[in-house]
Amino acid sequence: MLTFLAFLVAIGVLVTFHEFGHYAIARLCGVKVLRFSIGFGAPLISWQRGDTEWAICPIPLGGYVRMLDEREMEVDAAERHQAFNTQSVFKRMAIVAAGPVANLLLAVLFYWLVIAQGVLQLQPLVGSVAPQTPAAVAGFQPGDKLQTIDAQGVKNWQEARLALVEAASHQPDPVKVKVQTAQGAIATRVIDPTLMDDTFLQAFEKGDPGISPARYLNAIGGLEEGGVAAKAGLKAGDRLLAVDGKPLASWDAWVKVVRDSPGKELLVRIERDGKALDVRLRPATVPAGDVMVGRIGAAPLVDQAWMKSISFVHHPSFGQAGLEAAQKTFDTAWMSLKFLGRMLIGQASLDNLSGPLTIATVAGQTAREGLTPYLEFLALISVSIGVLNLLPIPVLDGGHLMYYVAELVKGRPLSEQAQLFGQKIGFILLASLMLFALLNDLGRLFGG
Repeated sequence: MLTFLAFLVAIGVLVTFHEFGHYAIARLCGVKVLRFSIGFGAPLISWQRGDTEWAICPIPLGGYVRMLDEREMEVDAAERHQAFNTQSVFKRMAIVAAGPVANLLLAVLFYWLVIAQGVLQLQPLVGSVAPQTPAAVAGFQPGDKLQTIDAQGVKNWQEARLALVEAASHQPDPVKVKVQTAQGAIATRVIDPTLMDDTFLQAFEKGDPGISPARYLNAIGGLEEGGVAAKAGLKAGDRLLAVDGKPLASWDAWVKVVRDSPGKELLVRIERDGKALDVRLRPATVPAGDVMVGRIGAAPLVDQAWMKSISFVHHPSFGQAGLEAAQKTFDTAWMSLKFLGRMLIGQASLDNLSGPLTIATVAGQTAREGLTPYLEFLALISVSIGVLNLLPIPVLDGGHLMYYVAELVKGRPLSEQAQLFGQKIGFILLASLMLFALLNDLGRLFGG
């Protein structure tokens, strides 16, 4: 129920603000607005205020503002000056662009509220390096302090993650990371995307080449429901002592044993409540690029003392928080655009697309965590809506802007046939993207 309500609130707020952007600028330009609708379908609730009917409809996947327009209805000569289609091209462009711009401004507001109250951040210190990952190949070591990524300075882990995503967009160029080692020496670690298989590339594109700020204890922190580890009887908090009679010095050593043992029975000695126990399990065999590896569905126990030691709270002034919010909105929007461009030319997988099921799931998760995570989620989705609607795809706001730019160049509007053809192409493209996103959602939901 919380997930459903969090999703409805998110869509309601973001769509209302988007459509209100269109509405406000339309009224400012003297255009008559006939209906302001949140949702699609027959209205559940509606009321009249001035010239506009306000409605709430049952399908919560969007909304619309219906304006007086000679292309859709007969318009009385006395009201013709209030019709959308009779406005100058610059007014029409302003009305259409106002929706996406409203979403971007809303994102700035949400980020501003989050940043102004102080943000918990992590120093850019490497806590762990996953074995057999690009970071491990590049020579990263626990204790490395990240200083620059492709000459871009980083002050915390969030900046480092964004810089890595930015660097990933320049594939196949290697990524040069300047670090200060735990011993105080300056070194350069080089991450080479040309050496990665598809699995590692997808992780790298999300800013994860195999390094983490977290340090892990040699113990079980969490279990996948129905996974090999859970079925074998392992429990959260179990400390790993040995496997097949050989001592386990670290969680990384345990991961290596599991990965190298697909389908092979292992005898694991653990410590639980001060007592030593033996557990037998057989790692599942799963694909990882071109090879098969073992997997048991267990996560490590995070070293909370280490995490506390590298944490700090960033407390900007209210004005500085606003500037940081605007910068964060711009960075997120720019990164989203570049990532969409990479998907278009085949450099990024369509598996990264998310649809309404994933959005609803994340809405519920962040709502459970508290108001601040939920506001950050709303900001991110608001940026996504703004960016998506600015894409030059007919049926989206960006597609209409593309038509108006063509009108400025030609000196007259495009023919109705050309616009109709574009609308059909745009609908097919948008429907395809939505289908891919829904299939990805279902795959994540059912573990496909």
